[in-house]
Amino acid sequence: MALGICNVVLFTRVIWGSTGILEYRELKARHESLQNEIDSLDAQNLSLSKEIRLLQSDNKYVEKVIRQRLHYVRDNEILYIFGKQ
Repeated sequence: MALGICNVVLFTRVIWGSTGILEYRELKARHESLQNEIDSLDAQNLSLSKEIRLLQSDNKYVEKVIRQRLHYVRDNEILYIFGKQ
């Protein structure tokens, strides 16, 4: 009888305890979520590093960025900006 009660107590601790299966699954899901976030941030970081290198070394790229983001134009050019509809 005492062994049966002991087994029941141990079984419930394995499933619902602070180091049980349910806690493990939650931690595993959280770990996967954080790993995906890290991978996304690494890709973003790589992209920004490439852009920084281009801005430091490629004058044509700098001109392209200035023209796109700041809407600068060369002499004898006309810039048309259309609204978002």
